[in-house]
Amino acid sequence: MAGRRQQLSRLAHGMGLLRPIATARVLLASSELRILAYHRVLPAPTDDFSFDLELVSAWAEGFRAQMVHLRRHWHPMRFDELLSLQRAGRRVPRNAVLVTFDDGYEDNHRVAYPILRDLDLPAMFFVATGHIDSGRPYLYDWLVHAVCVTRASRIEAPELALAMPLPADLHVRRAVAAQVLDRLKALRENAQTILIRRITSQLDVAIPSSHDGCRPMGWQALREMRDGGMEIGSHGVHHRMLAKLPASLMKAELVESRRRTEEELGTPARVLSYPVGGFDAFDAEVETAARAAGYEMACSYIAGTSQLDARSQFSLRRLPVERGMDRAWFEAVMAWPAVFMHRSRQRDANWTDAPLRMAT
Repeated sequence: MAGRRQQLSRLAHGMGLLRPIATARVLLASSELRILAYHRVLPAPTDDFSFDLELVSAWAEGFRAQMVHLRRHWHPMRFDELLSLQRAGRRVPRNAVLVTFDDGYEDNHRVAYPILRDLDLPAMFFVATGHIDSGRPYLYDWLVHAVCVTRASRIEAPELALAMPLPADLHVRRAVAAQVLDRLKALRENAQTILIRRITSQLDVAIPSSHDGCRPMGWQALREMRDGGMEIGSHGVHHRMLAKLPASLMKAELVESRRRTEEELGTPARVLSYPVGGFDAFDAEVETAARAAGYEMACSYIAGTSQLDARSQFSLRRLPVERGMDRAWFEAVMAWPAVFMHRSRQRDANWTDAPLRMAT
């Protein structure tokens, strides 16, 4: 069932209001910087996909339509162009938009990159270099997979106030996994890793060295994309929530990721995307460490637009793209983000006395 924002966007689209709204918004908020955030782009919907559907930002056909819209009606930019304008003290184009991808899934290269190349559109790919090196699945995604495919009939994690049966219905299992992930991310980073390994072991779905459904890109694919006009940025080393790490490990994630991109691609990453990227994933200490490590700009995953200035340069907001966005909703988000975009919420860590609810 369509939500209120989606219904409003369809109404505005049907009445032909989105282009006038976009034009007026660009004129009235000329310094509003739009940065789109994607994770995965897959060829087409499938019934047997057992990984985190929330990371599927679009199917290929929809993604192409979105990129065509950007090419026709907006001004796609690269981050290096943005940095050059900033250094020169020049204004960003009124209708500027930047396309970004987080994590570094192989479908970024296999599905999204050919579409971007065909349309001559640039994009920034923020990669977790440790996963690029190892080819190992991302732990959060593997936890969702384990909940979805396990033959176990029950899941338990006292640290998350969790003890409940696992029904066979995949939709219900996805809802359970989403709630488990949300609770997990409220913990410190070392506790998260320990718990993921414990839960996946309990569910008898061991974390493999690689898996086609959850595979990162390799360095050769990244070199090909760089040579094809794409930008490569940092997403840390092991996709850890930086604000939840001890200071020494947090700084090592920033420095090592930048070093690996330089070693493999010839130049260090200039721009960073904070892993997970919500309100609790980075803080002033992380921003200071990112500057010290040599980054020139950083993106969060907090929904919204930003004014490009010294205050926001290391906490740029983005517009997350969701697979349920039809043409009208996507164009509405571009036209007036504050009205049509979902708000990011603060993670609630006060759940220890509130057992996990079964989805209905």
